[in-house]
Amino acid sequence: MVMATGGCTLPAFAPAGADQPATPGDGTPASGSAPGTAAQWSPCPDVPEKLIGRGAPGMSYDCATVAVPRDWAEPDSGQTYDIALIRVRSAGQKNRIGSLLLNPGGPGGSGVDLAVYLSFGPGLGGLPKEITDRFDVVGFDPRGVSRSSPVKCISDTDQDATFAADPDPVSQAEFDEVVALNRKVADTCGQKYGEQLPHFSTEQAARDMDALRAAVGDSKLTYLGFSYGTLLGATYAQLFPRNVRALVLDGAVDPTESYVQGSESQAKGFERAFSNFTRWCKANAAKCPISADPRGAVTGAMAKAESSPVRYRDGRQATAGWIFVGLISSLYTETGWTSLAEAIDDLQGGDAKGIMDLADQYAEREQDGSYSNLFDANLAVNCADTDDAPSVEEVRRLQSEWRKKYPIFGAPLAMGMLPCTFWPGERDPYPAGKADGAPPIVVVGTTGDPATPYENTADLANMLGTGRVLTWEGEGHTAYPSTSCVVRAVDGYLIDLKVPREGLRCPAK
Repeated sequence: MVMATGGCTLPAFAPAGADQPATPGDGTPASGSAPGTAAQWSPCPDVPEKLIGRGAPGMSYDCATVAVPRDWAEPDSGQTYDIALIRVRSAGQKNRIGSLLLNPGGPGGSGVDLAVYLSFGPGLGGLPKEITDRFDVVGFDPRGVSRSSPVKCISDTDQDATFAADPDPVSQAEFDEVVALNRKVADTCGQKYGEQLPHFSTEQAARDMDALRAAVGDSKLTYLGFSYGTLLGATYAQLFPRNVRALVLDGAVDPTESYVQGSESQAKGFERAFSNFTRWCKANAAKCPISADPRGAVTGAMAKAESSPVRYRDGRQATAGWIFVGLISSLYTETGWTSLAEAIDDLQGGDAKGIMDLADQYAEREQDGSYSNLFDANLAVNCADTDDAPSVEEVRRLQSEWRKKYPIFGAPLAMGMLPCTFWPGERDPYPAGKADGAPPIVVVGTTGDPATPYENTADLANMLGTGRVLTWEGEGHTAYPSTSCVVRAVDGYLIDLKVPREGLRCPAK
């Protein structure tokens, strides 16, 4: 399995045609922009039109492309990447503070898409009016992602194969098959991008963020980062502490963890979230058709798929791998629990649509079998960041150990480290230390978060030295803007720089 282990992504889908691959060349930006210049905005109502079918009432959409050096260690090399931006501005804006820069996580999620989704207001899960009235909402696709010189090196066929593969291959022959597939993916990406691979690291992207801050005309950065976006924000805070106005880091990645420790944290987080799902299921039988034995129904479906998978209408088989991907997808939000229960119940009856829909949503797979570049970028960034990937032998050992500790998620998350084991090229690990000189930074944690476990919240806040923990006692991945308590605390900080009181915990509802 090729899994996202650095903190996974919010639902952010690239529009068709947006993920044309970057190709090696002289790096001259198509936009004609140059590093260090201001963003040149032009209207782009076609972006929300393609994503959602319309723009939000009272909102205008403008786009720009900003060129940044491919390698910030050699800023005058003449080689650049194009970073795509969108600016959402409310017609009712007044007393403007500046720009609110967004990142949805991944790595690989599109901040351009996120800005569009969040522009639709709180009734549809978007940003509060108090925020859009005071800030330009600016989303960006980090280098290598979606519209920003995207990495694209995994074929649709190989993507299908990785997701369909056994998430916990027990026999040596089955294990070797998965190893060979992951080696092929890594080799293909290395052949295409070669010396560019380390340039997709988190530190390079964090340096891009400071160029974006300047390009949009802000003297200091106001930033909202989810999931992997917390790592990006934390790296920025260490590199440019005196350029920080306010950072909200929601769904914390712990930069002090090793690659293996981070993967095990996710295994623990997803196992805990699944246990929370099973308790909910048993207590809500009317909404959960597998309430008699939720864990047994899921594990039974995966076991049965090993020998007799249900065939989906597009010709794919709902293998244990696809079921596992659908399971991962469903745990990102509490509303996904009902979808999971119904999907497993339908699968028991011979209908694979529900579980395959969940899996395709997570994988960003279109009905025609094509993929966005979410997982290409995910691997490029994670592996560029990682200089301590385990060997094949260590993965095999951890697969066995974690299977015992985390029965559903342990072995697959161990297997998910394999791509970086084979990843070619130099590595560029991110820093993990204090943000000396930065103002207070709000770190938000959700007690039931599967992908970025709650324990990471205090660890990130303590590492930065200026972090202040805000807790949401809820389920799912990330917290803002889920409840009024979280919204009040975050909005007060972003607008008035009022730091949430120490130890503030917001109830689930």
